[in-house]
Amino acid sequence: MTVDAVLAPSTLPFALPDFAAFADADYEAAFSEGFARHRAEIDAIAQNPEPATFANTVEAMERAGQDLGRVAAVFFSITSTDRTDALEEIQAKVSPAWSAHYDAILMDAALFGRIDALHSSRDTLGLDAESLRLLERYHLRFTRAGAALDASAQDRLKQINTELAELTTEFSRRTLADTNASAVHFDSAEEVDGLDADAVAAARTAAESAGRDGYLLALGYPLNQPNLARLTDRASRRRVYEASSARNTRGGANDTRALITRIAGLRAERAALFGYPHHAAYQIADQTAGTAEAAQAMLRDLAAPAARNAAAERAELETLAGHDIEAWDWPFYARIAEQRAQAGDGDADALSDYLALDAVISDGVFEAAHRMYGLTFTERTDLALHNPAARAWQVDGPDGAPVGLFVGDYFARPSKRGGAWMTSFVDQSHLLDALPVVINVCNFVAPPAGRPALLSRDEVRTVFHEFGHALHGLLSDVTYPYFSGTSVPRDFVEFPSQFNEMFAAWPTVLDGYARHHETGAPLPQQLRESILEPGTRGEGFGTVEYLGAAIIDLAWHTLAPGTVIDDVAAFEVAALADAGLDVPGVPPRYRGPFFNHIFSGGYSAGYYSYIWSEVLDADAAAWFTAHDGPTRENGERLRAAVLSRGGSVDASQAYRDFRGADPEIGPLLERRGLTG
Repeated sequence: MTVDAVLAPSTLPFALPDFAAFADADYEAAFSEGFARHRAEIDAIAQNPEPATFANTVEAMERAGQDLGRVAAVFFSITSTDRTDALEEIQAKVSPAWSAHYDAILMDAALFGRIDALHSSRDTLGLDAESLRLLERYHLRFTRAGAALDASAQDRLKQINTELAELTTEFSRRTLADTNASAVHFDSAEEVDGLDADAVAAARTAAESAGRDGYLLALGYPLNQPNLARLTDRASRRRVYEASSARNTRGGANDTRALITRIAGLRAERAALFGYPHHAAYQIADQTAGTAEAAQAMLRDLAAPAARNAAAERAELETLAGHDIEAWDWPFYARIAEQRAQAGDGDADALSDYLALDAVISDGVFEAAHRMYGLTFTERTDLALHNPAARAWQVDGPDGAPVGLFVGDYFARPSKRGGAWMTSFVDQSHLLDALPVVINVCNFVAPPAGRPALLSRDEVRTVFHEFGHALHGLLSDVTYPYFSGTSVPRDFVEFPSQFNEMFAAWPTVLDGYARHHETGAPLPQQLRESILEPGTRGEGFGTVEYLGAAIIDLAWHTLAPGTVIDDVAAFEVAALADAGLDVPGVPPRYRGPFFNHIFSGGYSAGYYSYIWSEVLDADAAAWFTAHDGPTRENGERLRAAVLSRGGSVDASQAYRDFRGADPEIGPLLERRGLTG
């Protein structure tokens, strides 16, 4: 396959990438050619002898780089879902080259001069609202990227950006490698007692694939592993917890402690070039929170009541267990406590039998989207995707016209990084006449052949959550690709996804998907009530676990330039203690050495955004509950004000347009049991 063929527009439906055209050996040459073509397009804009106009400068930039964008959309998605040694080597070269390429564009003096001239006269250009915002955002983007810095500062900024691209790529590689290497091996069935039959079968298969007898439990991304809630043997739970907790800290090739101290230091130095005291100040200045102090204040305001609730939960669990509760014990006894309080005598074990993935998709997320937005979904088995385990659905609107393509890639595999996320292969844009192609990626345990994938309640919420991101991409209705879909502030992007979780427990939606995978029987009343009215049990643990990770993120990213961290573990322990989140038995959701969100995933100084967005989510959920829930009228209101607008309007204004008012924090406090 030639480089031209790789870079060429796809002829498949919805311009879905022709994955068969992409081989590992093609990427490096394709990127090199893509960079060159994009640079030529930019040079033509910057050196245009005609006076700058919106059309020949800003709109022209929106049209430029499509060849490069196509190969990048495939490459960076595949390196997350189907990583190979060859792709790792290519990414190690491409990431710094990508950084250098965009640094050169965003610090191009001639190009910035044209944009700056347009920005200075923006009120006289007669632009429509979206075009005016695009000009303003371009000017801000160039300024924040260093276009106005002097030559010496620009040179240092380019060096920092290139090194950061290399380090964050290496961090991602090491965390995936050590997570795979840290899988816990057990010799006997007694050691994995408590796991369901499918999980045991998967562990046995994993051991066989590794050439071992017994059982091999793979680790997931967060510190707390799902298996901790089921393993009856306390020693087994401890082994799993300690393997998870120790990732990337045991020395050797996969240790990341030196990496993260270097990454944090470089980010602080970069912020100083722009006159900010630390990376968090620079990063959050362009978010809805506005300042790092505002983000920290919210986290600290929630910390004390959350810690009190967690302490009360701990006391209850110690009474139940008859001994001190360690971190590896908490999920196990919390599950027993929930069974006794809500389901009775272990019936909650059967909940997963009513939560088959296929039903959650077709009769859950798709049905809720149909009720809210009039969307219909038709599986496209004729399309070849990036992996045989992935599936695709054509999405049509209420008028029957195509809206886009949705891809789901739900099962874990060693080549896939941990966690769950949404991204896109094609962004919606009227300027480019493009419909969206979006993908949800999860890491559920693949079932044995011939068996359905059965989910936990939390995994069902993950499906609804990620599909909320997908809806943000699918329902985008903007002119310029710059604003498409989820191109919104980091502390707003989680609002549509977290809001969409509410429909997992909406009675009529729940009744549609929660049926026994063999008999089709509806969910028994006790189990149904445990989902519909979960109460605040466990919210102390969950809130402290989350807040701890957010505090660790801001601790790293409020470091002043030149600060040296010699002991990573001690630094993070001190940060948690200072915030009042050093609750025995409740570790943070992530520790820095394997915190992909902040050291390679784009959430640096932004992990607070989940709870910042949850204020909006809880407030919107309260409004929907008071206004008849998932109706077409309510869905159209949310679509028109928020989901369709992408980044083309101010995020806070978009929420006010939907809600008719600013959000209130009360619904969040009530949801998490923090009102006391």
